[in-house]
Amino acid sequence: MASFVDRVTLHASAGKGGDGCISVHREKFVPLGGPDGGSGGRGGDVILVVDANVTTLLDFHHSPHRNASSGRQGHGSLKNGA
Repeated sequence: MASFVDRVTLHASAGKGGDGCISVHREKFVPLGGPDGGSGGRGGDVILVVDANVTTLLDFHHSPHRNASSGRQGHGSLKNGA
């Protein structure tokens, strides 16, 4: 017989944003090309969605920690992180 759980405490954390890139445009015969580093990617969001078809919260009771993924780092040539 499966256990029934209807109350849990969740520990959720959003993802950290990615690091930006410090880069200067380099081209032949151009002494000061200007900045061309990309911004870091956005960290993941935490979104709670209610599902009427779920009958027990047993899965969340056994593993209550949820972490969103972190953003990727930026690169040169104005390439932003994902």
